[in-house]
Amino acid sequence: MFKSLTCLRVADTWAHPGVPALDEQLSRRIFHPCGPTERLRAGWVPPRGAAHGPLAESVGGQVLMKLRVESRLLPASAVRQEVELRLDAIEDETGRRPRGKRKKELKEQVEHELLPRAFTRQGETLVWLDPQARRLVIGTTTSRLRDLITTELSEAFDGTLPIAPLHTALSPSVAMGHWLLDGEAPAGFTVDQDCVLRAPDDSRATVRYARHRLDHAQVVEHVREGKLPLQLALTWADRVSCLLTDGMHLKRLQFPELESEGAQGGSGRRASGKDDAFDANAALVTGDLRRLLGDLIEALGGEALPGSPGVASGPAPQPS
Repeated sequence: MFKSLTCLRVADTWAHPGVPALDEQLSRRIFHPCGPTERLRAGWVPPRGAAHGPLAESVGGQVLMKLRVESRLLPASAVRQEVELRLDAIEDETGRRPRGKRKKELKEQVEHELLPRAFTRQGETLVWLDPQARRLVIGTTTSRLRDLITTELSEAFDGTLPIAPLHTALSPSVAMGHWLLDGEAPAGFTVDQDCVLRAPDDSRATVRYARHRLDHAQVVEHVREGKLPLQLALTWADRVSCLLTDGMHLKRLQFPELESEGAQGGSGRRASGKDDAFDANAALVTGDLRRLLGDLIEALGGEALPGSPGVASGPAPQPS
């Protein structure tokens, strides 16, 4: 259900109105395809994938939503080629080649004419609301898509769903540096074999390790010299593998046990239908990720709540 995620915080002042009310609010921003001259459209669709199904689904107290984005693919090269042809024609007819404002207007005209013939592309992103932990998890680490989703949520809830970045007392980069130096992962985690290190100075010198032992003296030496981890592969409780980034994102999410159970037909929990499969997967994935996020935030010194002095980056790793 999630291949990557960004975790945001829902303010304590927000009162969960219940799933039916959430569904009604999302219906104000239901998905409709792009119009002939629209570049992009976004809206909410049923997370189960069933036509006319609920837009907000509750599984074990966890609320799941899904945003669909449709965009028209209009290659810049096609626009540029058509603009040049029209500029050539105008120059042949008048002896003058349009520039500046006139050229810009011509480009806009070409785009408007070509858009109805452009192909469209759709993508869907899962959104998970944990009312008790007051977290909003978005299934992407792309800032542009994340901002679009939070905007759509704000529009659907008339600005009554207060969302903010989730900050921890210790920055992920500094914490990952300490884990590499100490050769010891935080409780519940193990360090795997992928890592990206970068110097904080103007050189931006970067070292990447893939399928490499990270307790190797060479890796430790890079950290001692001041390079900070941008990404570090971790496994939580032998159930979830991921890549933690310095921006508190989780990438390359994998659920080895779930994937193994799926390959074996669910280890005796064979679903009787699509709804059963959705509920089972949602319960298992959100249950694992809920505990993983709790342990990760604790490993980073706990959450820096709104109104606190700020996020403490913590001391940089020092040579032993």
